[in-house]
Amino acid sequence: MRAFELRGTGGIDSWVQAERPEPKPGPGQALVRIRAVSLNYRDLFIALGRYPGNRPLSLIPASDGAGEVVAVGANVTRVKPGDRVAPTFFQTWTDGPRTPEKTANALGGSVDGVLAEYVAVDAEGLVHLPEHLTFEEGATLPCAAVTAWNSLVSEGGLKAGQTVLAQGTGGVSIFALQLARALGARVLITSSQDSKLERAKALGADGTINYKKHPNWEEQVLELTGGQGVDHVLEVGGAETFPRSIRATRPGGHISLIGMLSGGGARPDPALSGPKKLDVQSTYVGSRAMFEDMNRVISQRQLKPVIDRVFPFEQAREALRHMEAGAHFGKLVISV
Repeated sequence: MRAFELRGTGGIDSWVQAERPEPKPGPGQALVRIRAVSLNYRDLFIALGRYPGNRPLSLIPASDGAGEVVAVGANVTRVKPGDRVAPTFFQTWTDGPRTPEKTANALGGSVDGVLAEYVAVDAEGLVHLPEHLTFEEGATLPCAAVTAWNSLVSEGGLKAGQTVLAQGTGGVSIFALQLARALGARVLITSSQDSKLERAKALGADGTINYKKHPNWEEQVLELTGGQGVDHVLEVGGAETFPRSIRATRPGGHISLIGMLSGGGARPDPALSGPKKLDVQSTYVGSRAMFEDMNRVISQRQLKPVIDRVFPFEQAREALRHMEAGAHFGKLVISV
């Protein structure tokens, strides 16, 4: 079968197309024919050697994919051939609080990912796709959408009428915009490009801020919230933007530390957040149960993920370069 392998961490060219034997499902596993894969910044950082953690010397990259079950191993009842599914980011985190044991097997990191024609995965680590979504749309959900859901709902306890600040217009932030609006919240969003902010408005953003034009963007947030600050922040920028996020949040508000786009990940700092009694949590995707809860809302509201562009399988490296350029709005997908 065709697959991409990450050989070393020498950059995007470390993604090499290769032939691998088609895997066979063992007991408790399902064989999935992957139809589409979506990219996350994590995939880029791993290729560049900038992502923490140990990984195999030769690794199938990418955590997010969707396809159909073609065979199952012994003792599998959760899925059957023909089911349209997506593997979960963490194969062994089905429910409950995050623990090191549950997050040990992260696809495309500590174990092989999904940028291949076939993958054999734990049947307990599969989620059925919402019926109204294509494989390309379903492939966008496992990391970015679940992260947004966990940040806002599972950890954040989002309520209708609250205000959310989403940073940028990448996958996590656009999913946060769509999910928060579907749940009755108000959403502010930032970008360096007015054209992207116009697209965010069309998706329902209540307020937009160009952080290139307004470097002290937290002041714009306070202005848009009558001086109160927002209830929730999805902090994807990292260490450099974290202090501004704190100033943009109301006392007692919630901040999810997610990304490290500014160069390094932010860490909870009681000296900064303590005076405002903020709830600051490091969010790392989520469980299968969160994925399923989110899918119910996606199905009920008929939400459609925003896809910037779909690349053919052979152009997987070009897709990663497009992500590195930062020109995308929403998700980048590779058709398998």
